[in-house]
Amino acid sequence: MRETFAIIYILLIILLGLFGTISRRSSKSVAKPVSYLQFTFIVPIIGNLILVLSENEFLSTIGSYIYFIGMDLMVMCLFVFSLSYCGISWRNHKKKCLILYSILIIDIIQYFFNPFFGHAFGMEAITVDGTLYYRHVPYAGQFCHRIIVYLAYATSLAFFIVKTIKVPRIYVEKYYVILFAMSLGGIWQTYYIISRTPIDRSMIGFTICSILIFYFSLFYRPFRLLDRMLANIASKLPEAVVFFDASDRCVWINGKARKILNIHSDNFEHVKKRLASRFNIVDSGEDNWSTKQTIGFGKAAKHYAIEKHLVTDAKNKKIGHFLSIQDNTEDILNHLREIYEATHDKLTGLFTKEHLFNQIRNKIATNKDSSYSIALLDIKDFKMINDIFGNEVGDSVLKRVANWIRENATEEWIFGRLSGDAFGICYPTDSVRLDAVEQRLSKFAISNGSIDQHILMHVGIYNVTDPSIDISIMFDRAHLALTTIKNEFNLHIAIYDDNMRDQVLWNQKISTELEAAIKNRQIVPYLQPIVNNNGTIIGAEALVRWLHPDEGFLPPFKFIPVFEKNGMIALVDKYIWRCACEILSSWKDEKANLFISVNISPKDFYFMDVYAEIMALIEEFKIEPPRLRIEITETVMMTEAESRMAILSKFRKSGFIVEMDDFGSGYSSLNQLKDMPLDVLKIDMKFLSKAEDNHRATTILRNVLRLSNDLGLFSLTEGVETEDQYKMLNEIGCHLFQGYFFAKPMSVADFEKLCDKKER
Repeated sequence: MRETFAIIYILLIILLGLFGTISRRSSKSVAKPVSYLQFTFIVPIIGNLILVLSENEFLSTIGSYIYFIGMDLMVMCLFVFSLSYCGISWRNHKKKCLILYSILIIDIIQYFFNPFFGHAFGMEAITVDGTLYYRHVPYAGQFCHRIIVYLAYATSLAFFIVKTIKVPRIYVEKYYVILFAMSLGGIWQTYYIISRTPIDRSMIGFTICSILIFYFSLFYRPFRLLDRMLANIASKLPEAVVFFDASDRCVWINGKARKILNIHSDNFEHVKKRLASRFNIVDSGEDNWSTKQTIGFGKAAKHYAIEKHLVTDAKNKKIGHFLSIQDNTEDILNHLREIYEATHDKLTGLFTKEHLFNQIRNKIATNKDSSYSIALLDIKDFKMINDIFGNEVGDSVLKRVANWIRENATEEWIFGRLSGDAFGICYPTDSVRLDAVEQRLSKFAISNGSIDQHILMHVGIYNVTDPSIDISIMFDRAHLALTTIKNEFNLHIAIYDDNMRDQVLWNQKISTELEAAIKNRQIVPYLQPIVNNNGTIIGAEALVRWLHPDEGFLPPFKFIPVFEKNGMIALVDKYIWRCACEILSSWKDEKANLFISVNISPKDFYFMDVYAEIMALIEEFKIEPPRLRIEITETVMMTEAESRMAILSKFRKSGFIVEMDDFGSGYSSLNQLKDMPLDVLKIDMKFLSKAEDNHRATTILRNVLRLSNDLGLFSLTEGVETEDQYKMLNEIGCHLFQGYFFAKPMSVADFEKLCDKKER
């Protein structure tokens, strides 16, 4: 018997060493705890092997020490493995684990003191079947050892018991097998302790437990669990799945497939026919294929993606195949909806600007023999509509305009919304009668239910003569045509021509040349005299002129409107202010009492600190502020009125005289006149020339002059061209005068000569 168990123990040691080595090579997270457990199982078996083979008391004692210490190491590693296998976090139970490890280590240490104190165990000789054996005699230390080992062992068992109870039934197999093996080993070990036999047969039970742990931890695949999981997964897949065996017989379908194919029983004989009739699927024998099909029409259409997948075994032999049928209707509708939203304006439903340009580009490129026109439609004063009536009314106007375009369009038209109140259209040139469109535009109105509100729209048209140019340039040309009638109320359509293009090129030319013209003093100030009641020159207004090296003398209407529009007027004004200061600083003697009025454009306030710029010039040239008069127009106050009034007040406090130009020619109001910080009111004589009833105009003019006097303002009438006008204005109380009757704008040198002549 001794030799038999020795061989068994040796085989167990070899087997556990092999399993431990294999475990070390595994990449699974539980592999290390498994390998430690395999190796520590070897230790108590080695101890028992020595006990079985030895007839010497000392060697048997050594074997007992190895056996008992090995049991401590084994239950410690079993505890670590149980934590890992059962998915219990060591960190969440750190204190409890440390206590258990400490107790086991103390138990191991106490055996090292047994040779000195004899408190743990002793050895006694016994004879079994005529063979001498030594077995240990337990003392207090050994009883403590057994309690500690059983406590640690029971803790590991508890982990598996709890896990077996809590996990779903399909998972319980991987826990209760190990639980059963551990329980068997514990019972066998208990029997060995009670029976006091010299050979510990429970080592075989522990080895079986170790083998099961090794297998279930690293190699076990729960096929029943996999089958159930795969069946559940297939049943809950979002697509329909149909499985066929190697003979192409349908063996199973999931719920989605049942619904699509209208099958309610487990008889799958008619599945192939149903597939063929619904989807026109005829298997061509190919291993794998995919197709997309649409069933039905219009809103009732369904979109499917169908794929065949071949299934093979480990030897690449066909064992069947399955079809997956995905209902993509919702995805396709969402995709189409996204495309629509990306290419159509949300409010009006028309094409967006980018999509419109692409469509027009393709249209013109594919129909090179056809003539097309580009139209840009703009709603006049749309911002005012929003401000007065609110955004809701503004949106309804935009929708109404969009519907009006749809109502008048043919199938060949392409149209969309370019921006807030601008719409773009591309149409075959000969498909539209512009006179008819003009007539419709003149009558265009929207209704709020009780009142029809006329909406003014302007259309700029570019007849495409060069299809190669960019679509944006075509619309730029249409917009250029539109700007020529933007202030018209009886004309709604304008067509682009080369004159407009020439004007754009001219604008670009003079804009690029401006800085050089200022640097080379081609931009010069002209002075128009301002006289008092006696006809004496008391000052002048500085007006800008351009002595162009190629174009010759350029009057202001050739370039000022361009610079007003693009903001470069600020450069011109700043330069003229400096010129005026230079002139004033150069005047001596009698001319030292003259003033110069300089114009400030509304755009100047956007590009610079006007007050700071002019004050810097006053200090640089050492000029008295009253000699440089500040002249503004009423349009300066149309935006940011409060801040502009504050700036004008600063000028007046600094000693400047502030003039308002062209009062009466635009939209000046008495309210403005009441609040504005002014010294001089300039009245344009064009006010009289435009009036049909000259008597009424004169009456108004007389009262305006009286009003300015009452407000403490000086009055200056410009545009005086005849002696009669001069006398009449003198009689009704005007203080200062300016106009061709006295002198035209002239160079600085000519102005100085005129002053010298007057002095003599």
